[in-house]
Amino acid sequence: MSKFRLHKITKKDEVGYFAPRTWAFWRTLIVCFCVFSIAGHWLEIPYCWFMDRFFGIVSPDYAIWSDPWYHPYWAYGFGAVVMTLAIEPIKERIVMRRKTLWGALLETFVIAVVLSMVMELVIGWLVNQPDEFGKYPYWDNSQLPLNVFGQAWLVNDVVIAVMAMLYVWVLYPLICDGFRLLRSRVANIVFVVIVVGFAVCCTASYIQLGL
Repeated sequence: MSKFRLHKITKKDEVGYFAPRTWAFWRTLIVCFCVFSIAGHWLEIPYCWFMDRFFGIVSPDYAIWSDPWYHPYWAYGFGAVVMTLAIEPIKERIVMRRKTLWGALLETFVIAVVLSMVMELVIGWLVNQPDEFGKYPYWDNSQLPLNVFGQAWLVNDVVIAVMAMLYVWVLYPLICDGFRLLRSRVANIVFVVIVVGFAVCCTASYIQLGL
């Protein structure tokens, strides 16, 4: 009996997915936006539980504890879009240049940490400025170890970078390959079903939250 062997990832498995001149690319990108807007909500629940338990930084009235499970968290959908447009092409170039995939993975991870930190800083400086009493309106990282200018937090950035690695190295290629296995008409039908389902989730959740 032959032993079961895991598929060995090669350079071929990690390149060729960034093709912005094709409909297939944008179809997959829209699907990823819809899927991860919802999935990001689910992932934030255990993340917030962990952060509150060990760092005590999550408010008991934070929306994550009361929002319906089908309520989209748009930041994660846009995060998937940003990772696809920014990190995926960088990853593919690094993979082709590096001698080993481990070296490409490490370099991509470092870049993802830096990009996460920059995004957190820019967003913080734009929308999270402290008032005259020094109170931050949305988040306050100034008292945490490894904070960056009180806005970014290195622990957060590392976690985001890990999720980015999982996305661009595993999840995004899998979704692309899944669509490639389908005939064009079937792939478009699946696309429409996902988009319509996402719209229904958005409508239902906002109606419920507005009651």
